[in-house]
Amino acid sequence: MNEHDCLRRFLFEELGVRGEWVHLQTSFQAAKQYQSMSESAALQLGQALAVVTLLSATIKFKGSMVLQAQGEGALRTLVAQATDQREIRGLVRGDESAEGTSLQQMMGQGRLVLTTESKIGEPYQGVVSLEGNGLAEVIENYFQQSEQLATRLWLFADKTQVAGLFLQKIPTQESDDLDWQRITTLANTVTANELLNLECENILHRLFNEEKLRLFTAETVTFKCQCSREKIATTLRALGRKDLEEAIKLQDEIKVNCEFCGQKYSFDTQAIEAILAF
Repeated sequence: MNEHDCLRRFLFEELGVRGEWVHLQTSFQAAKQYQSMSESAALQLGQALAVVTLLSATIKFKGSMVLQAQGEGALRTLVAQATDQREIRGLVRGDESAEGTSLQQMMGQGRLVLTTESKIGEPYQGVVSLEGNGLAEVIENYFQQSEQLATRLWLFADKTQVAGLFLQKIPTQESDDLDWQRITTLANTVTANELLNLECENILHRLFNEEKLRLFTAETVTFKCQCSREKIATTLRALGRKDLEEAIKLQDEIKVNCEFCGQKYSFDTQAIEAILAF
């Protein structure tokens, strides 16, 4: 089986530890095609998409996981979103020449916000600084500070693909610190070449061949934007009648382009009146 663009969950059956593996290729290429950015920024976007895909598999309800990093550097904004159906999208804002090897180097002082959005409840947000050698370390710090959950994450990306490995203690189960240390030490030997080019089962066998593992069925990951004319209309409505009427006088229509997928939306005077009458 070709395991491009999929997520796989696994469980150490005799330990209180769970894990996930993700590989993105076509979905990564689709997500970045609408963005104008440097190669370094594209790698950060790829890693962010891998992170939200991994984290979307930890939520138990219908909704999505949103990562938003903001800073004062050449790369100012990084956004990635994954739904419970493993549908991803992302965007970057900043100088198109932005270069760097780590998120903090490219964004400078800033913060990362993780938002869990549920279709039936209020969103939950957690915030952490961008301190760390890379996005993986920032996420590890987030779980340590906000959730008090021992978590390790490995992320690798190149021009065409991105892959990630995620390990976490299960909060409802007892797990021995020595077991956790052994598992994370083994995982820390994984290389970029292995994670980017080997299938999940092969990687797990190389790393944990003496452990009892349960590997779950692969889940397909796809690029799909969540924008719609109805959502854009709701956003316009929030601007208020005065601002909308002034805008429509200047241009005869209001044009909105989705930054995630490039979809173009146009609202003429009649459409704007319908929005305000709703």
